[in-house]
Amino acid sequence: MKLLLRRLGLYLITAWVAITANFLLPRLMPGNPIEQLIAKLQGRVTPQMIRAIKLQFGQGLNQPLIVQYGHYMSGLFHGQLGESITLAQPVSQVLGGEIWWTIGLIGTAAVLSFLIGTTLGVIFGWRRGSRLDAVIPGATFLQSLPYYFLGTLLIMFFAAKMHWFPIEGAYDTGTQTQGWNWGYILSVLRYSQLPIISIVLSSLAGWMLGMRNMMVTTISEDFVLMAVAKGLPRRKVMWHAARNAVLPSVANLALTIGFLVSGSLLVEQVFNYPGVGNLLVNAVGNEDYPLLQGIFLLVTFTVLGANFLADALYYLLDPRTRVSGQAQ
Repeated sequence: MKLLLRRLGLYLITAWVAITANFLLPRLMPGNPIEQLIAKLQGRVTPQMIRAIKLQFGQGLNQPLIVQYGHYMSGLFHGQLGESITLAQPVSQVLGGEIWWTIGLIGTAAVLSFLIGTTLGVIFGWRRGSRLDAVIPGATFLQSLPYYFLGTLLIMFFAAKMHWFPIEGAYDTGTQTQGWNWGYILSVLRYSQLPIISIVLSSLAGWMLGMRNMMVTTISEDFVLMAVAKGLPRRKVMWHAARNAVLPSVANLALTIGFLVSGSLLVEQVFNYPGVGNLLVNAVGNEDYPLLQGIFLLVTFTVLGANFLADALYYLLDPRTRVSGQAQ
């Protein structure tokens, strides 16, 4: 437990550093970036939005830096991330509406990639040297393709030519309205199929090769040889070996989930899918600093939370970690 507490303290310090950097970056820009931004948006923002921009950055940078920092931290503790310039809505509300698209799409794809790739890695590692190894070069080739290229090929062939999947979007905007009804849910599932397939194909080889290599190493361990010598069923021995070999993959899954937000950019751009990735592109193009800062904090906290989750999983699943932590 002491090990986890030390890790948690380290992550809290890292979060504080990230929050401070998020506060300082726009204020270290040459000149007065807030006044420049307001000048560029002249005619497109209301007086209320201008006031929100100045409040977000400390009353137009006229107050002492430490006072601005205090207001900034107080706002964060109260869940106030400022107001989006282009959308005229609180940043927390904007992110809350878009993050679920990213989690639903890329989260589902990451879990499917992990389950399929890990299962295949167990089988290929157990039957190493068989004809099944011929699948590995094909999966590696798909992983080596740039994602936007693979996604474009899938759209051109399966969506535009074969008409098996919708070309773009998250649901049928012509016939469906957002809400908890079966028509809308089925439409969302249908529109997410091709993006999920493309992510699974491009990431399957990593999980498969990692698990296969761990299985090959684990099979040579004494406890596996002892289980075989005792005459245990092959399926039971394979499961026993896989349970020990899967630890690195479980930790990597937690880290992968941590990069959902930051890794959603290409996916959502290629398929014109809503989410934080598209939101980030629009915020950069419109110089929406409050929204950019909110996305940066969201990515930071997601990655830190995933790293802590990975440490916790290692602590729970690997007894050696608990023993080493007690020894320290």
